[in-house]
Amino acid sequence: MRITFLGTGTSVGVPSIGCDCGTCLSDDPRDKRLRTSVLIEHGACQILIDASTDFRQQALRLALSRLDAILFTHSHADHCFGLDDARPMMFRNGPLACYATEKTWEGLRRIYEYAFNPGGYSAKPSIVPHVIDGAFQVLGVDVEPIEVIHGELPVTAFRIGGFAYVTDCNRIPSESCDRLRGLDLLVIDALRLKPHPTHLTLNQALGYVERLTPRRALLTHISHDIKQADFETNLPAGVGIAYDGLVVESA
Repeated sequence: MRITFLGTGTSVGVPSIGCDCGTCLSDDPRDKRLRTSVLIEHGACQILIDASTDFRQQALRLALSRLDAILFTHSHADHCFGLDDARPMMFRNGPLACYATEKTWEGLRRIYEYAFNPGGYSAKPSIVPHVIDGAFQVLGVDVEPIEVIHGELPVTAFRIGGFAYVTDCNRIPSESCDRLRGLDLLVIDALRLKPHPTHLTLNQALGYVERLTPRRALLTHISHDIKQADFETNLPAGVGIAYDGLVVESA
């Protein structure tokens, strides 16, 4: 399984508009963070987790021409506003399978009302909606949804084999932690240094890494609080900070 980090930044991206902090002015390309998303390649299957606000730019940079499915963690703007930019793929390849919980579909139907309207605009997203209510398969690839908490909002983390993707959360329930053990690679939200009401801090994320004991962990959904070069060498063994364009493999 090959995982490509299309974006690793927080909802406003890094650099943040109008900010002159050291991270936003950094010339380290790893500090240039588009909104968070990953592409999973498992055999011939290509799965996108979240269509971020920057999806068009991400897809062009990767020369991405086809997807088999999009898995949505939740319907906040930075995780779903790129669905409309996937339309060229739909025009060429046909309707695209999209997976989300009923709670997330409530938001997606509101945002993309025109996509579900049988009349009107012709060049609208063409999707096949699937409601997540348990484990499922995408072209034979087993996907396990796992609930985490983002403030008060349930968000869907995803486990595929020994890989798990846990973004936008400030709490992982004990039952969900039990389902996140035995991982080869954990990707987890680590927004910033100071407390946040809906996201894990760096130290909180490291606490979950210690609790879950994956073989490797990568931090994502990073704000400009965290400059790559300043923090990467001080992390525990087996833990790193993901960056845009990073490609890793997992069992």
